[in-house]
Amino acid sequence: MQFIEEVVVEEFLPTFRSLLATELRQRDLTQSEVADLLGISQSAVSKYAHGEVAINERLAEDDRVRDLVERLGEGLASGEMSRVQALVEAEVLVRQLERGDVLAQLHEEAFPPLAEYEGEFAVHDPDSQVRAAERTLASVRRGLRTLENTSGFAALIPAVGSNLVEALPDATGIDDVAAVPGRILDIKGRATVPADPEFGVSEHVANVLLAARRGGSEARGALNVRYAPESIEAFEAAGYETVAFDADEPVDEAVRAAVESTPGADVVYQTGGFGVEPVAYVLAADAVAAAEAVRDVVP
Repeated sequence: MQFIEEVVVEEFLPTFRSLLATELRQRDLTQSEVADLLGISQSAVSKYAHGEVAINERLAEDDRVRDLVERLGEGLASGEMSRVQALVEAEVLVRQLERGDVLAQLHEEAFPPLAEYEGEFAVHDPDSQVRAAERTLASVRRGLRTLENTSGFAALIPAVGSNLVEALPDATGIDDVAAVPGRILDIKGRATVPADPEFGVSEHVANVLLAARRGGSEARGALNVRYAPESIEAFEAAGYETVAFDADEPVDEAVRAAVESTPGADVVYQTGGFGVEPVAYVLAADAVAAAEAVRDVVP
């Protein structure tokens, strides 16, 4: 595991200080004056100015870095820019370069798992795509552990298999929904999870969840289980609100309409149709809550 701050310290900082120290020395400042402005020792200034510190050429050749070094050099040397302003300007550039830019690229190279996430993001942003995705995957994993440790859950797995899913907060399609690749299967009376959860691997249960959300549900988690009248009764007895939908209708529209008719629905179900296995879908705040809801009603 490597933090982006390490990339800043190991790659950006020596490069930036080296360029700025050289710029200030070229503006006739003494080593002592440069040291005071940069908050470093005179010996460090000497090393930077004489190229004795390794720098990152990709950063050193970046026009934005060079432009900032020139602006800071001019402002600090003339006294028109304070050290605080110079620091703020440098921090702004660092944050810019961390968001899908050269520092983010260097971070991906140092920590390859980050390359799995496309698009522009900052890993330290509390609302970042990476954080939301990893939290969602972790929630599905916790839910799966609950199901694996729930005695009797295997008996509730439909013939087509179960899946536990959770959507990102702003999910619009199945690529925004984490689930188990394949399905959770009943193997000799034991719930078996074939692989670690991923995004975009569940079409059916993910679409049910998305349809429910289009109908007004705030659920982000869902789990499908075998339908039986006694199961629905058990959910209702435990305080969960249920609503049926027509299995002969397109599932997206049928689920959306059912949830619209019963906004607080926790369980949507169909009792079967021509070539369609009867199934119930538990809707919950997240994958963990969906798994716990099923655990609560397991006989």
